[in-house]
Amino acid sequence: MKAVSSPGGFALNLLIWLAALLWSLPMLVALWIAIHPAAGQGHFSLLAPLTLENFINAWHAAPFARYFLNTTLLVLMIVVIQLVLATLAAYALVRFRLKFSGFLFALILLQLMISPDVLILNNYRTISALGLRDTLTGIALPYFASAFAIFLLRQTFKSIPLVLEEAATVEGASRFYILRHIYIPLAKPIYVAFALVSISFHWNDFLWPLVITDSVQVRPLTVGLQLFSAPEQGVQWALIGAATLMTTLPLLLLFLLFQRQFIQSFMRAGIR
Repeated sequence: MKAVSSPGGFALNLLIWLAALLWSLPMLVALWIAIHPAAGQGHFSLLAPLTLENFINAWHAAPFARYFLNTTLLVLMIVVIQLVLATLAAYALVRFRLKFSGFLFALILLQLMISPDVLILNNYRTISALGLRDTLTGIALPYFASAFAIFLLRQTFKSIPLVLEEAATVEGASRFYILRHIYIPLAKPIYVAFALVSISFHWNDFLWPLVITDSVQVRPLTVGLQLFSAPEQGVQWALIGAATLMTTLPLLLLFLLFQRQFIQSFMRAGIR
């Protein structure tokens, strides 16, 4: 092992650390604001007293328990249905002899090129016509079919040798048994990676839940955070910082717990 690294390597490491610092700067500022009294936010002092009062006040300023429950149920509903539908669609595209499979896959990929924000008006009309406005199902329904998940699983299933399925078929295994015991276990890294990406996206989704919800009973965390910036109350930075940290903490813990699986999944499988 070399005692002194090359100047190029040192410069690269320094650049990476600076980029990481810039990326984490907003969270560090929110943390600093959240753990200091609101009365002393106007001046910066390393000797300022620390407090957890802002977290308590933020928790009681809005029904955060309900927001957390709504967001958790919403994210779990979306991710589970996405994985089920994507698994069935990917397997059908890979192993069934469909006449227009290439055209169908092109239509699926077309979804990746359309921003979800463009479809908000049409989605709103559809959800309202179905009577699902201001419900968790109404929030989740437009996201049930994920083109990205289908693409990832299709590319992964194509790399699985067909001889494995043929051997299982000779032994009398059904399609469902083959899918459950061969394809899904071999694609586990892709499931983990996509689940983390999907959870992160839908946990932070704001615009569509804001449009489709009206009541506290179905309001997710991101929409609930807007209560802290109500003009009649003024901008309470201490409460905003505490509420932001409480909202992002589950995602940070989830990534810290599964970061190795998340990174390895893309390193081993990636987008094939």
